[in-house]
Amino acid sequence: MAGRIPREFIDRLLERVDIVELVGRRVPLKRAGKEFQARCPFHDESTPSFTVSPSKQFYHCFGCGAHGSAIGFLMEYDRMEFVEAIQELAHLAGMEVPREAAAGPGEDLGPLFQTLEQVARYYAEQLRRHREGARAVDYLKGRGLSGEIAAEYGIGYAPPGWDGLAGSLGKTGAQLERLRTSGMLIDGERGVPYDRFRDRIVFPIRDRRGRVIGFGGRVLSDAKPKYLNSPETPLFHKGRELYGLYEARSALREIPRLLVVEGYMDVLALAQYGIRYAVATLGTATTAEHLDRLFRTTAQVVFCFDGDRAGRDAAWKALDTALAQLREGRELRFLFLPEGEDPDTLVRKEGREVFEERVQGALPLSRLLFDALRDRADISSPDGRARFVEAASASISRVPSEALQEELRKQLELEGGRRVQLQRLRSGSRRPPAAKRRIQRPLTPISLAVALLLRYPELARAGGLPRDWRGIRGEGVALLSDLLDLLEVEPNLNTGMVIERWRGTDQEPHLRRLLQLALPGDENSREQELRDALERLERQGREQEAEQLLAKARSGPLDSSEKRRLQSLLAAREQRR
Repeated sequence: MAGRIPREFIDRLLERVDIVELVGRRVPLKRAGKEFQARCPFHDESTPSFTVSPSKQFYHCFGCGAHGSAIGFLMEYDRMEFVEAIQELAHLAGMEVPREAAAGPGEDLGPLFQTLEQVARYYAEQLRRHREGARAVDYLKGRGLSGEIAAEYGIGYAPPGWDGLAGSLGKTGAQLERLRTSGMLIDGERGVPYDRFRDRIVFPIRDRRGRVIGFGGRVLSDAKPKYLNSPETPLFHKGRELYGLYEARSALREIPRLLVVEGYMDVLALAQYGIRYAVATLGTATTAEHLDRLFRTTAQVVFCFDGDRAGRDAAWKALDTALAQLREGRELRFLFLPEGEDPDTLVRKEGREVFEERVQGALPLSRLLFDALRDRADISSPDGRARFVEAASASISRVPSEALQEELRKQLELEGGRRVQLQRLRSGSRRPPAAKRRIQRPLTPISLAVALLLRYPELARAGGLPRDWRGIRGEGVALLSDLLDLLEVEPNLNTGMVIERWRGTDQEPHLRRLLQLALPGDENSREQELRDALERLERQGREQEAEQLLAKARSGPLDSSEKRRLQSLLAAREQRR
C-alpha cells in the first residue's frame, strides 16, 4: 500500500473510537467522577492508579507513568506496531485506512520488499549450488550449525565476482534501480553497478512480519570489513531493527525474556542449542527504538556483553539509553561473559543449561548503575560519597516511573550509607508514596505552559493570551509556539490527538515526561496558570532584550529608537522592583 497514513485520518479515527470502551474490553474499569479507574494493566499494584479520561481520550497511570491515546494503548497492551494499531482501530470503527499519494520514487515499498525476497532466494540458492558455496557450508558446519537452523534463518551465500546479483536479477532498468534503492548494488566510478556483498555468508534481516528488509554479510577470507550490513534504505534502519526477533517470535508462543547479543553467529549458535530468545543489534549502539521494540515483545531484557572494558562501556551506554524507557513491569539486566568468550563459544563449551543459569543470574540495572558510578568516585571520602549520590540521583531522576524512582532511591540509600540518610533528613521528611507525590521543584514557565496545553488543549481558545514571548531565546520556545499554533488552527483536538502529532519526533520523550508530572494548583485555575506562565515568559523576553541593548551600548553607540527602547525596558525593570 503506497504512501503514508494522512494525519487528518488519524484525528478522525481518534474522534470515532471511544478509548473507554477500547480499554474496558481488556481492563475492568469503574467510574470515578468524570473519569474511569482500574488497577494498572502495565504493572502490579493493589490500589488503582490507572485512569481513563473520556474527554481527553487519554489514559494515564500515576504509578508507573504509562499513558497515551487509543493508538498507544493498543501498541502497549496488545504489543502492536503503530500501523497495526491504526488498522485495528479502523476496523473497529468501520473505516478504511487511506494512504497519501506517493511523493516520489520509492514511496510504494511493495516492489522493494519483493526485490529483497528475490535476493534472499538467490543467495540461498547460491549456498546450495555455487561451486564456492561449499566453503560457506563447511564454515557453518564448523561453527556447529545444522542445516535446519541455516534454513530457518534463511542463511545464504553471495558468490565472488562483481555482477552476479546484477546479472541475475537486474536485467531491466527498473530491476537495477530497485536493487540500488534496496542497497544491494553500488554504482562504480563509471556508473556501472556492482554487487555490495561478494564472497560472504549472508544473513537475511527480517521485520516483525517476516519480510526481508536487509542483509548482513560475513567474509570467508581476510578481507575487511569482517561484517558488512545493508546501508540505510527506505526499508532498513539499523538503529531500529534487531536480527532474530522475527524468528524468536515465530519459535516461541510466550517470550519470557529477550537476550541481546552482538553478532549474527551468536544468535544462530544459541538457537542451535535451543535458546530461541536471542536477538542482535546490527553493529550499532542500543537505541531508544531498539528498547521500545524489545519491551513491546517481553517484560525482561538481558544485555550480553564481553567482560572487558569495552564491554563495560557498551553496557553503560545501553543503561544510559534505557533509563528514560523504564517503568514498573519492565526489567533490564546485564550479563558479562568471561574474558575471551562470546555467546557462540561459551554455549558450545558449557551447554544450554549452564549458559541459561548465567542468563538468569544477570545483574539487575540498579546493580550495574551503582557499581559503575562507584567506580568513578572514591566513596571512602565524604566528597566522593557526595559525588556518587549526586550522580546516582541525576540518573534516577531520568526514570519516568515515580514508583520505580522511589525503589531506586531506597536502594541508593543503602548504597550511599549514612551520607544519603543525613542528606534526606536535612532536605525534609521522607518522600510520600509515588501515587500521591507532587512536583518537588517548580516547573519552568515553558514546561508549565506546555504541560497545561497538553492536558487542557481547550485553553488555547482563551482570548487575549500573551504573545510577545515568541521571539525569546530558550529551550522549548519553538515547541510551545508550535503547540499553540496547532491548537489555534485545530481547536477541537484532545490530548490523545495532540500527543499523536509528535509521535516519532525528538520532542516526543519530553512531552511524555511532562504528561507524567503532577501540576500545581487546582482544576479551576488552569487558564490563569497558563496566562501567568506566558506573562513570565514575556518578562523574560524583555530582560533578554534589555541585556542585548546594554551589551551593544558598551561596544558602541545606540541609535535613537534603540535608546528609547532601552529606557522603556529599564523603567519597567525598576517598576517591578
